[in-house]
Amino acid sequence: MKSILLVIVILFASLSFSQSKSFEISGTLLSEEDAVPLESATVYLQRVTDSSLVTYGLTNKEGKFTLEGKLAHKKGNLFISYVGYQTYFREVNMDKKIIDLGTINLQVSSDALDAIIIKSTAPITIKKDTLEFNAKSFKTKKDANVEDLLKQLPGVEIDEEGNIKVNGKEVNKILVNGKPFFGDDPTITTRNLTKDIVEKIQVLDTKTKDQAFTGATADGENKTVNLVIKEENNKGDFGRVAAGKGTDKHYEFAGMYNHFDNDQRVSVLAGGNDINSPGFSFGEIRKMFGGGNSVRFNGNGSFSIDGRSFGGGQGITESQNYGANYADEYGEGKDIAANYFYSGSSSENRSKRDRENILSDSRYFTSSNSSSFSDNESHSANVEFDVKVDSTLLINFEPSFSYTKSKNYYNEDESSTNDSNALINESTSNSNVENIGKNFSSDLDITKKFGSNGAFIKFSFDNDIRTRELDDYLVSKTNIYGNAPEEINRNQYTEGENKVNNFRSNFTYRLPLVGKTFFLEFKYGYTRNKQQDRRSTFDKEDPDAEDYTDFNDELSTDFEYINEMSTPALELEFKNEKISARFETTYVFRTLENNDILRPTLSLKRNFEAIEFRSRFRYKFSDKASMRMGYNLDNNPPQLSQLQPFLNVSNPLNTVIGNPNLVPQNNHRVYASYNTFDFQKGSGFYGYLSANFDNNKVVSKTIIDEDLVRETTYDNVNGSYNVNGYLSVNKKVKVDSLRTVTFYLGVGPSIRKSINFNNGVKYSSTNNSASPNVGLRFNWKDVLEFNPNYRLSFTRNTFDLEAFENQEFVSHSLNLNTATFLPKGFEWRNDMRYSYNPNIADGFQKSAWFWNATLAYSMLKDKGTLTLKAYDLLNQNTNARRIATANYIEDSQSTVLQQYFMLSFSWKFNSLGKAGETGGGSRYYRH
Repeated sequence: MKSILLVIVILFASLSFSQSKSFEISGTLLSEEDAVPLESATVYLQRVTDSSLVTYGLTNKEGKFTLEGKLAHKKGNLFISYVGYQTYFREVNMDKKIIDLGTINLQVSSDALDAIIIKSTAPITIKKDTLEFNAKSFKTKKDANVEDLLKQLPGVEIDEEGNIKVNGKEVNKILVNGKPFFGDDPTITTRNLTKDIVEKIQVLDTKTKDQAFTGATADGENKTVNLVIKEENNKGDFGRVAAGKGTDKHYEFAGMYNHFDNDQRVSVLAGGNDINSPGFSFGEIRKMFGGGNSVRFNGNGSFSIDGRSFGGGQGITESQNYGANYADEYGEGKDIAANYFYSGSSSENRSKRDRENILSDSRYFTSSNSSSFSDNESHSANVEFDVKVDSTLLINFEPSFSYTKSKNYYNEDESSTNDSNALINESTSNSNVENIGKNFSSDLDITKKFGSNGAFIKFSFDNDIRTRELDDYLVSKTNIYGNAPEEINRNQYTEGENKVNNFRSNFTYRLPLVGKTFFLEFKYGYTRNKQQDRRSTFDKEDPDAEDYTDFNDELSTDFEYINEMSTPALELEFKNEKISARFETTYVFRTLENNDILRPTLSLKRNFEAIEFRSRFRYKFSDKASMRMGYNLDNNPPQLSQLQPFLNVSNPLNTVIGNPNLVPQNNHRVYASYNTFDFQKGSGFYGYLSANFDNNKVVSKTIIDEDLVRETTYDNVNGSYNVNGYLSVNKKVKVDSLRTVTFYLGVGPSIRKSINFNNGVKYSSTNNSASPNVGLRFNWKDVLEFNPNYRLSFTRNTFDLEAFENQEFVSHSLNLNTATFLPKGFEWRNDMRYSYNPNIADGFQKSAWFWNATLAYSMLKDKGTLTLKAYDLLNQNTNARRIATANYIEDSQSTVLQQYFMLSFSWKFNSLGKAGETGGGSRYYRH
């Protein structure tokens, strides 16, 4: 804790003794030729000593501008840049707080000038819907990567996992010279490309390929970052290798190699560890790998990227990952991209669960202990072809293949007692399951444009073929006491096969009604999903025999399930500079069919018709503020397991039977959001509200007898809804050109009403929750980073059954991240988390400090990094948690990774372009 106090002392000392002076520079910009105000010209102030950016602004419609900030120097360099005009330069004396420059006349650019001209590039340029940053205008450390560069850009936020926001909106795609780099995984790009090869960073709305080709409007809720590489840096090799060895025989290794040859790019990566990590997750080495477009983080330190497992599994995990990516242009308008990825992991876990089950007239208690071991591996390969036949015809073809194999061993002991603590039933089970899965899919899109107003025809054909083979060995024993004592022993082998064949086709014709602003789209879609599921279960009659010979009809299945759907639709779209609106109506013709081979009397066929509706409206108040709202009506059919009247007795304590009379669920969703973000000042507000209302929602309906044996089916209910929102405010304060403090506050309230059954009795429950959080980020460039965050979670459950008691839960969490960069060459990072949950039951850990730390030293001219990593310094890591629902309250705890220390070394290489310093660029000086 002494280090925390030291950091806090340094922070407040730096704030207290700052000698920076605040300033306000204003003026009016006119064209010298005709005295017309120049709007959206870039005005920026640089430090004289190192040309680093202090602040910048844009002129308004009247040509007026105001720059505000703080600077410790007596002078600053002021630049004004506007396309087609000479760049204006002036050295400004900073001896006054308010500096009025009056009217500034900008001259039209000309080669025949008497003035001395030195080239300069504006730090920020606005080009229609694209925001462009000049990389050299933003000073970073000498060995910076792209992520370090992005952190310096105004309006850009990057969290610990590498997720990026620009002006408050998520970045879901990063391109290099307009093309994907190693698939669409942003952090592999941002953490491995070095800053000195980048010339410009462009930020624009994310579009699909056909939207970009046809000029269709994107929804604007996600952003794409395009890195423009210097022409001389498009040939060469770069990458990084790293390895580490720790206490308790822990290890990790990772590496990445990239080869650029203009349009041809080859990348290879590899990694492995036994510390639940996707690669190296702390210190400088963790920059090897990170999150992706679709990322899911788990409490044990593992996560998945776009469905690929890194770390993976519960408990202690050992994993290996290998991959390769290739991209090239093999002719004008013909692009190819391909990648292969292997992921393997072995996980071991032990867990304990205590559950209080709540009935309408009583309660009972279940305790279980389990252990598991899993061994998983997967191979995936993807290819993408883009063929631009001419300026009006685009063909995109994406085939992919994957192979997965998993082995899982699972043991569990479980017992249930009533509210008098009398033992009612108990069971033990041991299973050994092996799965082999194969998947092939192909997507074909053909887009043809007509005329110049946005008319086009698009055909899409998607096919997905999946097979899964199952071998399952099970030995279990169940004892039911009480009124009807029974002992159920099973020694079984199940051999199964699941086949899925999905086909989907879509046709879209877009007709311009009014120029390029108002469109009508005719759409038709056809989908046919076919699933075949066969499970053959055999009992072992003689425990001493080797073979399983007795076919078990009750536990075997053989059926074919078909979901066929036709969807004609009409859509209207309007767009201009301020407004974007879409209204789409779809009529759904759906047929659900189940053919049961073993039990023909259970076969069924159901026809459904429904209307779906989608609408979206967005209004852009300015480049800094916009609002969005919409309404969707979706129709979702019941799942096969919910419809099929098959009695599933695989669990002796819970038999399940489907309900063939179920009808599809209708979901109504209304949403609205408002976003304002001043990327010049680094402050913003975001508000979001969403409401979901469900009709005919499918819920489970369970009857429990006196021996706590359950029988479950399904039913439709009305009246459930979910209203949730989020509000966030952040404000950046510039102490001076080196130090900034960002304050942020957020809260996410929600109200959820659920309709369910408890032991056959229908009831409603209402869940109210809120999770306010507050924090700040202090950044002292090349010296210190300090980021504390506190979150408080409130939950209240109320019920309309007298037997149910209302529930209230409160939990606390505090995160503290620090980084210091002194003395030169060193980087010391701390990640501290404190959690406290007073509601956890006795016997489970209620609170814990979790502290990770790394100390890294750069060597070999910043190409090498030696890192000492300490995991769980206080040795208090825990994953105890409480889950509360209307029907039960459960406390659980399972295996976690224990304290270790590791020494690692990484080395990076780069032969792209020219080596040299990064920093300030050339300038236009006009005297």
